[in-house]
Amino acid sequence: MGKIKTIGVLTSGGDAPGMNAAIRAVTRAGICNGFNIKGIYRGYDGLINGEVKPFTTENVSGIIMQGGTILKTARSTEFMTPEGKQKAYDTLQKEEIDALVVIGGNGSLTGARDFAAEYDVCCIGLPGTIDNDLYGTDSTIGYDTTMNTIVECVDRIRDTAQSHERIFFVEVMGRDAGFLAQNSAIASGAEAAIIPEDSTDVDQLARFMERGIRKSKKSCIVIVSESPKCGALYYAERVRNEFPNYDVRVSILGHLQRGGRPSAHDRILASRTGVGAIEAIMQGQRNVMVGVRNNEVVYVPFSDAIRTDKPLDMKLIKVLDELSI
Repeated sequence: MGKIKTIGVLTSGGDAPGMNAAIRAVTRAGICNGFNIKGIYRGYDGLINGEVKPFTTENVSGIIMQGGTILKTARSTEFMTPEGKQKAYDTLQKEEIDALVVIGGNGSLTGARDFAAEYDVCCIGLPGTIDNDLYGTDSTIGYDTTMNTIVECVDRIRDTAQSHERIFFVEVMGRDAGFLAQNSAIASGAEAAIIPEDSTDVDQLARFMERGIRKSKKSCIVIVSESPKCGALYYAERVRNEFPNYDVRVSILGHLQRGGRPSAHDRILASRTGVGAIEAIMQGQRNVMVGVRNNEVVYVPFSDAIRTDKPLDMKLIKVLDELSI
């Protein structure tokens, strides 16, 4: 492979606060180090369809504080096909893009790994997902902002819960990872969190209700990780059936969690990993995700970042249990 002169950058999958800060960092650090930068719109779909534009420092001026992504994003099914990957590679050839920086979550980095393996393209990933489920980095871009948004929403919901003496089940994002639910429960003073990592033989709802009733609490907040089978609606219905004397409500925060101005933490994380992506390319690294672990920038092979389950510190469950008595 020849010398890298032009770097393409795209955002893929679900948007996350701080993605714009990452785009800005990749663009400016790239230009500062003598690279040409091209922005690719609408994720892998845009790469397939040739939605590419040369970027200068002016293109990323004034975006560090904006949520969402100026490059737009999409979940591309076509990119999963051999034909889609071939079209994407053809676009890279046409635009003379030598390396690709992909900002996204698990699915986006999986696509980058497969693409890199098939076409021998230098791909560098940045961990852009609110779920915080990528292994090898202490935090992902967007996670901190989303946590703050959840806590603000729960603070408001608690006012109503206490006024009406209700149990509120608040559903948050996170898919198969309970980081958002567990930590936002601690930060907001919630009475319980129902998370996938704690799905042992013990019935989480029964355990909570026994403790709650013992304490004679009339109002409380339970944070629930989203799930198609047993989300907040499922648990609320169970309480109505099994404990009919309780007044129960559900609040599904949904896409409220994705938007908003990124926190200082997410802006710094996005900036450090964006600069780290350019440094990785200059060092000749390929097919790695740039993360920050113990306050140091690290390079994690795609296979590790994607395949390895990121462990939730189970001591956090004990923390919440003890503080919610």
